Amino acid sequence: MFSNNMMLAQLLQDMQDPEMMREAQKMMNDPAFKERMKQVTENDAFKKSMENTQEMMQDKDKVKELEESMKKRVEEGSKELEEFKKKSAEAEEEEKKNKEEMKPKNKTMKKKTSSKKKGKKK
Repeated sequence: MFSNNMMLAQLLQDMQDPEMMREAQKMMNDPAFKERMKQVTENDAFKKSMENTQEMMQDKDKVKELEESMKKRVEEGSKELEEFKKKSAEAEEEEKKNKEEMKPKNKTMKKKTSSKKKGKKK
């Protein structure tokens, strides 16, 4: 349902949202988060991955290729995200319409009530 490209586009949009960034800052200031990040960054596989990334970033042709690929992925993801939002809005509107149709149409009808008191005999 959600492609990686669409999630990437959503992430980039979220990073433009000041409220979202305030929440991210709160999370990053949390001691538990800091401890978890320390564990991640001390992991040998993570260190090796970072070394490989740094080496790759030294190759200007590779950087250009990655930038072009990323730009294309963001464009595709943005299109997918907009289509998803459009379909979601349409589905919500349809659901709202269906709920309206399910409501009783004649609200002027009153419930039948009895003038007799139940359970009391004179």
